[in-house]
Amino acid sequence: MKFSKTLITGLILLAGVNAFAQKKAEKFEKLQIEMFPKAKEGYKQVYIQLPVAKNESDLKVEVFVGAEKMLDCNKYFMMGEMKDHDLQGWGYNYYEVESKGETGGTLMACPGQKLTKKFVTLKPETMRYNSKLPIVFYVPKDFEVRYRVLRPDAAMKKAVQN
Repeated sequence: MKFSKTLITGLILLAGVNAFAQKKAEKFEKLQIEMFPKAKEGYKQVYIQLPVAKNESDLKVEVFVGAEKMLDCNKYFMMGEMKDHDLQGWGYNYYEVESKGETGGTLMACPGQKLTKKFVTLKPETMRYNSKLPIVFYVPKDFEVRYRVLRPDAAMKKAVQN
């Protein structure tokens, strides 16, 4: 009797975990990236796959392309640019980053401060949220792409009138 209760409880838990795993897997569209060009020498192809979300037209994606560097207390930025390209015949876009990894920054004195690891980026780009398409990037091999999803405030606000 005790064994059958344990067995039934185990089967119910297993079914619940399986259902959760299937539901979790369904939150992503199956994406194809084979049609995108191969990365050129010294570059790598990376992409972002966004999960399916309610009201995707309300969401935006903020993308940061950069690299971690050992830096002092100054504020730094990466020099370079991200260019938008059209994938001919498909109507998709992809982004190519042109940068040599050089940084610029403020010139504050940082006496006695040790260098710390910081993620230094190009100017962030804001893009449409679309879970049906990958956001594909070609970046130098030592760069990485990070992103965050921007969500709207619950209520629309009115501007001040003069």
